[in-house]
Amino acid sequence: MLQRRERTGIQKMDVIVIMCIGVLAGKFLLPRNLNRWNQILQVVCTLLLIFSMGVMLGSRENFLEELSTLGIQSVIFFLLPSVGSVLLVYPLTRHFLEHKKNGKGKK
Repeated sequence: MLQRRERTGIQKMDVIVIMCIGVLAGKFLLPRNLNRWNQILQVVCTLLLIFSMGVMLGSRENFLEELSTLGIQSVIFFLLPSVGSVLLVYPLTRHFLEHKKNGKGKK
């Protein structure tokens, strides 16, 4: 069965392909002396993206009614990966730093 195409016309695989093209362009085409300008451009584009998402959410008719549901889902989607990452990274960091301090790690 064919899946319906998203309204924007951009599928998930398109985003991955565009990101990979950007990685290759950054690796092979962008001179090192433009890295600082690229970082500034990234911040500006991120701020523009956040702003446009806010405008989109604010234009919804039922936004205030949906906010409680969205808020709970957002907390869950934030909290679970964050706690999981800390629970995984903290013991691993302690383990590897202890090995490095004792001279057991690779030099």
